[in-house]
Amino acid sequence: MQRRHDLDWVRVCAFGLLVLYHVGMYYVTWDWHVKSPGASHALEPFMMLSSPWRLSLLFLVSGCATAFLLGKARQAADAAGGRMRFLGTRSWRLLVPLVFGMLVIVPPQSYYEVVEQLPGGYHEGYLAFYARYLTGHDGFCDADGCLEVPTWNHLWFVAYLWVYTVALWLLWKLVPRAINAAERHLGRWLSGIGVLAGPVLFLGVARVLMIGRFEQTHALVDDWYNHVQYFGVFLLGFLIARADGVWDAIERQRWPALVAWLLSWAGLVAYFAHFADAAPPDWARMGMRMAWGLNQWCAIVAVLGFARHWRPADNRALRYLVPAVFPVYILHQTVTVVVAHQLKPLAIPPMVEGPLLVAITFAACFAGYEVIRRAGWLRPLFGLKRAGEVPSRNPEPLAWPER
Repeated sequence: MQRRHDLDWVRVCAFGLLVLYHVGMYYVTWDWHVKSPGASHALEPFMMLSSPWRLSLLFLVSGCATAFLLGKARQAADAAGGRMRFLGTRSWRLLVPLVFGMLVIVPPQSYYEVVEQLPGGYHEGYLAFYARYLTGHDGFCDADGCLEVPTWNHLWFVAYLWVYTVALWLLWKLVPRAINAAERHLGRWLSGIGVLAGPVLFLGVARVLMIGRFEQTHALVDDWYNHVQYFGVFLLGFLIARADGVWDAIERQRWPALVAWLLSWAGLVAYFAHFADAAPPDWARMGMRMAWGLNQWCAIVAVLGFARHWRPADNRALRYLVPAVFPVYILHQTVTVVVAHQLKPLAIPPMVEGPLLVAITFAACFAGYEVIRRAGWLRPLFGLKRAGEVPSRNPEPLAWPER
């Protein structure tokens, strides 16, 4: 199967956008680990441009990648007459970085969160904090509750991706006929205007029915609304990965999707501005939730449609960025939190500090990647293949193979 360079570029750009988004979280009024003294509402409408859909896009692309990888694993097993290797390999590539991240990369985020937000501050130093972090200390509390440690913070995406991969593998093993039938039916249903209407209806109704009942926790066991939307698009990506008719429809609908995305974004911004200080009536709240689903899916269709239409080619930059994405993703939020905290005493105006924080985050993360990819013992800890492994030509979830 020919490699989908358009999906490579979508994935690279989506993770780059995630870095920008997390820098933005420092400057808005929404809850985050550390906050700028100049935090305000000014940046929030621009954050809303990607907030509803950026993670759903990543899960959908990961679902597509899983379909390619499962097919390749089955072909390799059939050709060799041996056992198919999939779940163990995927678990190694996802769980080792997750555990390492929780023990080494993430703790500074929690430390500075405690330093800045704990009533009276925290003055015992990082090593004392880290000892409490490892033992699951439950005394880091404020008026809003207690910080649960150890934690995976931004690495929740990796945990969810592994769980969804296991669930999909079980479905693929236990009910293969149902999976094949779903692929065929979706290929027909989504080959026209249904490629917009069907997923919009699913995501909108899911938000209407569930967002008020289930808080988004990223804690896995009690995050039911997120599971419905994220596993839903992950499964959808798996089922449409080889459906050329669906991808052709996505390309045809790129302009209507773009217009619907921007109009729904304007509506969401107006809604939150109008009801900033008052409770909205139920009809407005339900309408906003449906508009959220519209925005969520139309943005994804627009991104995928334009990427497929432009059909970006393979080049040296892409071959460098594809394996860099996972290490940069693992590192980026810790770098942002630590650097933002250290810059705070300088009282740099946000208009200057923000771009500086973006530049430092990217520079530090890519510098870290240069070290990681050259150190054989570090590579598995950041989701990279061991040096000398034969690379694959098909993408895989998160850590797509180097060539």
